[in-house]
Amino acid sequence: MASYQTGIAAEFYVLSALFRLGLDANLTLGNRKAVDIMAINQHDITITIDVKGLSGKTGWSIDNVKRVEQTHFLIFVCFLGKIENLQTIPEVYIVPSMVLAPLVYQAPGGRRLVLLSTLRREGRPYQDAWPLMTKLCSEDFTKV
Repeated sequence: MASYQTGIAAEFYVLSALFRLGLDANLTLGNRKAVDIMAINQHDITITIDVKGLSGKTGWSIDNVKRVEQTHFLIFVCFLGKIENLQTIPEVYIVPSMVLAPLVYQAPGGRRLVLLSTLRREGRPYQDAWPLMTKLCSEDFTKV
C-alpha cells in the first residue's frame, strides 16, 4: 500500500475514534501540513493532532514535526504489517507534543524518527491514552 494511503487510513482511524469519544473533529486539508486533525473536546479546548501512520513495524518519520504546545498531540498508528487485514486492530500511541523529545531517535543520516520499539518500551503510558485529549481542560494549563 502506498505511504499516502497508509497516512489517510491512519487519519480516518483516529477521526473515527475521536467522534466515538464525543469530540467535534475535522480533517485539515493539504499534503504538507503540521496539523492533520483539529478537534474540540468536552471542555471547549481546541486540540491539534498530527497523525503518523505506519503499515509495517519499524518507525515513523517526524522530520516535519515542529509544533510543541500543550494542546498539540502526535498520534502514532501502527497497522502491524497487516494494513490490508480489516480484523487487525492497530497499535495506537497518543503522545502530547510536550513529552515527545525523549522518544525521538536521531538517525545517523539526520532523520528524526519515533521507533515502534521505543514506544513499546518507554511509551506504554501513551498506548491508547485517548483520555489525555478528552480530559484536557483549562485547569490543566496551570499544571505544566
